[in-house]
Amino acid sequence: MRMHEIVREFYAPCLVLFAVLAVLPGAAARGENPWVVYEGGQGPGKGKQIVLIAADDEYRSEELIPQLAKILAKRHGFQCTVLFAIDRKDGTINPGQKDNIPGLAALKTADLLVLFARFRELPDAEMKQIIDYVNSGRPIIGLRTATHAFNYTTHKNSPYAKYSFRSRDPKGGFGRLVLGETWVSHYGHHKHESTRGLIAKGMEKHPIVKGVKDIWSPSDVYGISTLSGDSQPLVMGQVLTGMRPTDPPHPTKKLTPIAWIKTYTGTSGKPDRVFTTTMGHGGDLKNEGFRRLLVNACYWCLGMEKKITAGSNVDLVGRYDPNPIGVGKFKKGLRLSDHRLD
Repeated sequence: MRMHEIVREFYAPCLVLFAVLAVLPGAAARGENPWVVYEGGQGPGKGKQIVLIAADDEYRSEELIPQLAKILAKRHGFQCTVLFAIDRKDGTINPGQKDNIPGLAALKTADLLVLFARFRELPDAEMKQIIDYVNSGRPIIGLRTATHAFNYTTHKNSPYAKYSFRSRDPKGGFGRLVLGETWVSHYGHHKHESTRGLIAKGMEKHPIVKGVKDIWSPSDVYGISTLSGDSQPLVMGQVLTGMRPTDPPHPTKKLTPIAWIKTYTGTSGKPDRVFTTTMGHGGDLKNEGFRRLLVNACYWCLGMEKKITAGSNVDLVGRYDPNPIGVGKFKKGLRLSDHRLD
C-alpha cells in the first residue's frame, strides 16, 4: 500500500469526525446524537417507527412532541424518534434556530411523520428529505402551525421556496397542498378565547374519534378559508368566551374545523393518509380527549384502525409542565438528555 493510500485510509475517518464535532459542538462533543429515540416496548405499535419533528417557536412543540412520543412508545409500543431545532453553536434545543433539524435521514425508514413546525427555512438537503417522505405515499400528521411550517425569506431561489405558507404556486404552499390549509388567521381571540372540540356531524363513528370525549384546549380556533382536496372535518371548534373549559360559547362565532382527514398524492402516485389539527398549544396535551385524538390518529394513519380501543391508555408519562406559549419563552439551555424516558 502506498503512503498516500495509508494516510487516506487511516485519517479520513478522523477528518469526518472533526467535521461533525465542528457542526454540532454541544451534543457531538459529548458523544450524543442530536435527536432522541424512545424505543417501543410491547403493544400494538411494536415494529412501527414514528418520526416526530418539534420545530415550532411559539406553542412549545419542544415539550409537547417529546411527551406525545413517550406516550406512543411506553403506552403503545411504537419506536419514536424525536427531532428538534438544534442551536448550531451550543447544541441545545433552540426553537428559534429556523434552519437546522438534525436527523431527518430517519425519515427514510419511518412509517409515520408527525410534524409540528413553524416558519422553517431549511437547507435544501434537509428539506429534500421531508419532501421525499411526503411524496412517498406514507402517512402524515400535522399539528397546529404545521399549516405554516415553512417560510423562505432568505433563499427565495431555493427549489423548496414554493412550500412557503404564502406561496402562490402552489397556492398556500405546503400547508394547503399537503395538509389541507395554510395559515389564515386567529378566529378565536388569541390567548383570550379557548376552544371546545365537538365531533363533526356524521363522523361520530370514525375510528379516530373512538373513545374521544370532552375535548377542550387553551389554544384558540384558527381561521379557515378552505379545506383543499378531499378533506373531511372530524372535529369542529367552538370558540369559548374565556380561557376556562366552563366558559360559555361565543354567541356569534360559528363552528370551524379544527381537525380533519384527507389524502395527498405526490410524485410516487401513492396517496398519503393525512390527519391535521390546528390544536397544539403546549397546554392542550393536558386534556385527555386531545391526547386520545392524537394517539388514535397515529393508528388510523398507519392503517391500524382496527386496533383502536376506546379505553386505551393515553396517560401522560412522567411530569409534563410546559412553559407558557410565546416566541422566545422556551426553556433555555434544554438539552436532548433532558428528554430521556425514565
